[in-house]
Amino acid sequence: MRAIHVGVNAHLLSLDEGYRSAGLTWYIYNLLRHLPGADPSIEYTAFLSERWLRNIPGLRVQASRWPTGRPPVRILWEQILQPWTVRRAKIDLLCSPAYVGPLASNCPFVITIHDLSFLYYPQSFRALNRTYLRLFTHLSVRRARRIVAVSESTKRDLIQCYSLSPDKVDVVYNGVDPAFRPLPPGKIAPFRKEANLPERFMLFVGTLEPRKNVVGLLEAYARLPKGRPPLMLVGGKGWLYDEIFARVEALELTREVHFVGFVAAETLPLWYNAADLFVYPSLYEGFGLPALEAMACGTPVITSTASSLPEVVGDAARLVDPGDADGLAATMAHLLGSREQREQMQVAGLAQANKFSWERTAIQTTHSFRHALLPAEGSQGV
Repeated sequence: MRAIHVGVNAHLLSLDEGYRSAGLTWYIYNLLRHLPGADPSIEYTAFLSERWLRNIPGLRVQASRWPTGRPPVRILWEQILQPWTVRRAKIDLLCSPAYVGPLASNCPFVITIHDLSFLYYPQSFRALNRTYLRLFTHLSVRRARRIVAVSESTKRDLIQCYSLSPDKVDVVYNGVDPAFRPLPPGKIAPFRKEANLPERFMLFVGTLEPRKNVVGLLEAYARLPKGRPPLMLVGGKGWLYDEIFARVEALELTREVHFVGFVAAETLPLWYNAADLFVYPSLYEGFGLPALEAMACGTPVITSTASSLPEVVGDAARLVDPGDADGLAATMAHLLGSREQREQMQVAGLAQANKFSWERTAIQTTHSFRHALLPAEGSQGV
């Protein structure tokens, strides 16, 4: 029997410094790394514009000459050139790991939906991005053979917003890279010195945008008593971030709140390990990978009760209503003052993080691929 040939649209993949080097890029990169080993009977071809991925065993790469790092060019490639490329490569099934499939293609496809923030928090998006995601995601979920949702919360959102049959949506959690683990003091101390970090600090990691509720975090931080550890905000600028900087000024926190900016992926485990607390009061997450990474490093986590975050952290983190600045401040103050509580959370967090791996993500994703090619499953509508 001929092997199934799966194509993966990886044109969003980029290792450039900036917000594109997290989130979707990390998901796509780890899928490509682990899919070939998850089911050796499936052959893979990745379509992308960068050639450095040729070193992944079991993965063929077809690089385009189109400059798809530019969003308008990428969209044209996906909708105009991709159907022809897929047909020429004799692809049986296309994996579209970022919301949108080729609408004019006869090749069946599976899409991954990471969140529906463009519907729930449209003010967080530029008008063109919001319009594109609304239109093309709506059309894609109806054309897709199967849909991968990265959490039960995202699956519920999909069913509610698009009236989908629950049977069409597979929940496949993200994984956590083995690099995120507790590190020995001998590695953390030199990093702390090199980065000029204080002995104690609190950490946030994420793109600076309204949905991450950084303003709410600042409001809570300002309620802590004087002498509080500094707050380090790691992450590149996304959009509509001016209010964040203005709030730091208004609350007179310029000496205590530090904008670190984007940091390379290889240094992130050091940041998590060096922090006393990781605080992530996001308003909405499709998954919430930073909270999982922090737990995998043994860092106590405070996060919000919103969307998927309770699924990811389980009972291992402290959950706070993202709109409750007083409650968030009280939780931070309590944990900062209790070494015993932090140590208990470290143990619980490591156990919770061990439930997630990119190997498991890849295996479950291949199950979706096979289901998509079954006539009975593939014929299900919405």
